[in-house]
Amino acid sequence: MAKLTKDEFISALKEMTILEVKELVDAMKEEFGVDPSAVAVAAPAAGGAAAAEDTAATKTVVLKDAGAAKMQVIKIIKEVTGLGLVEAKGLADNGGNIKENIPAKEADELKAQLEEAGATVELA
Repeated sequence: MAKLTKDEFISALKEMTILEVKELVDAMKEEFGVDPSAVAVAAPAAGGAAAAEDTAATKTVVLKDAGAAKMQVIKIIKEVTGLGLVEAKGLADNGGNIKENIPAKEADELKAQLEEAGATVELA
């Protein structure tokens, strides 16, 4: 297999759905024994106060449970992420990050919308 350049790898990532990226991260954890998200969390601390302020202004919306009205939650996930039905259902069934690094206000609005539909959501 040909070695990918950093730019080629990033281009390939841009074409993936959120579910595919999650599966890639899980495979990296299994293959290398390293949690890539732990590195991402440690990076702002090394970046100084400006980086910490920037990450405080953004949030990640994490679905914990879709609740009883799963179809409504799937519709919301499809609408806000642009995912297809199968991918949105996968997120509703398994939970995970709905949107990452979005403005805090947008994250709060999305959380309220999902909770109104019966989902359990947290912001990270």
